[in-house]
Amino acid sequence: MSGTDHQVPEAPRERPPGLWRHRDFLLLWSGQAVSELGSAVTLLAVPLIAVVLLHASTFSVGLLATASTLPFLIIALPAGLVVDRLAKRPMLIACDASRLVVIGSVPVAAAAGVLTMAQLFVVALVAGILTVFFDVAYQSYLPALIRADQLADGNGKLSVTQSFAQVAGPGLGGALFGLLRAGALTVDAISYGVSTLSLLLIRTREPAIDRPARDGGERPKLRTEIFAGLNFVVRHPVLRKIAACTGTANFFSSITFALEIIFLVRVLHVRPAYTGLIVAAGSIGGIVAGLLSGVLARWIGSARIIWVSMLGFGSLALLLPLAEPGWRLSLFAVGVLGFSFSAVLYNVAQVSYRQAICPPELLGRMNAAMRWIVWGTLPLGSLAGGVLGTLIGVRPALWVGVAGSWAAGFWVLFSPLRRMRDVPTGPEPSEPVLGEPVLGEPVLGEPLPGGIVLDQVAAEPARGEHR
Repeated sequence: MSGTDHQVPEAPRERPPGLWRHRDFLLLWSGQAVSELGSAVTLLAVPLIAVVLLHASTFSVGLLATASTLPFLIIALPAGLVVDRLAKRPMLIACDASRLVVIGSVPVAAAAGVLTMAQLFVVALVAGILTVFFDVAYQSYLPALIRADQLADGNGKLSVTQSFAQVAGPGLGGALFGLLRAGALTVDAISYGVSTLSLLLIRTREPAIDRPARDGGERPKLRTEIFAGLNFVVRHPVLRKIAACTGTANFFSSITFALEIIFLVRVLHVRPAYTGLIVAAGSIGGIVAGLLSGVLARWIGSARIIWVSMLGFGSLALLLPLAEPGWRLSLFAVGVLGFSFSAVLYNVAQVSYRQAICPPELLGRMNAAMRWIVWGTLPLGSLAGGVLGTLIGVRPALWVGVAGSWAAGFWVLFSPLRRMRDVPTGPEPSEPVLGEPVLGEPVLGEPLPGGIVLDQVAAEPARGEHR
């Protein structure tokens, strides 16, 4: 061709289509918005029922929190396999309909005058099992409902709803408990009915399930699939420190969560109707952190903020056990605010790091392994909270919880992250090869101080937990 070459102008990139006119997504979003708000009510109302109406001991309240999170330790990994092999929407519908019945049994029993702690334990355990299956299926269902270029928009909208529920729910729960007592859980039961109806109205058909098989037609073994992700996490010099930090953090935070209602009601003598307002005021820190996370990551460094969020901003949580009746009650809200602020910053930063450095073919199994490790400590921490609160007192046990939560940051401080400012843009050249040991780094499980509850990016068991 003679003359000057002419470049064809590049067509402008189209923005991903919005979801405000996506009927089925709006049904999912609205149903989940109602359901999450109802669940946030129950999160506060159940321990209030145990403490105020059934006069439960400190150990029993800790055991109740343990029952609600124990399924994440026992069945989370098998639940992932079940979800991968079954259609997602029917499972979501079945879980929500079942939770309607399970949660609804509490106000019915209370109205009949037969509610006991034994029933609350059973309700917490069964609802926890259903929640495990729902959460795993829910995270896998969205890509089947909307286009890949809409996922960021969809996840953003769902995250905003979740954050709002975490702020509004405790206040609403405290107010409803003051008016209705155990009848407050009727709101959560109804919310599961609304979510069930919204799922039934969705028309989008799920794609056919791809069942993996070996060359000879044999399905891969579950143990092989699980251990690939676990092996990668444990042998990676940074990921194993993140797993240790997050798991330790969640353990100690669960001690705090198991005792906070007892601390407010029996130690600080806060009226039950006001406990939710205090917790909600502190939870606003998570929303603020979500809004500022991008700016702070650019200012501090997207990798450096992983440990700064824990040891810097997270130090405000140490104010929580200093609360006393009167003006010093505000220290409790400030402590919760500092914790929720640091937890959101940490979650955003460490999840982004994991996504950036993990090979795509291992991403799902790596995340499943991380989730099993870091959520598996939740029931253990709740149980420890009940034991410590009984043996040494509620306030000293709270000190153990918040101090351990803050000190978990030392796991990531004493790691290669200390020498990094920003998260790498691709898999690290020094990544360990699966099956080969990494020299010069301690293995996961070595003793180090404290922890908190992190790693919470989608539907998760409780407020403030780490992913």
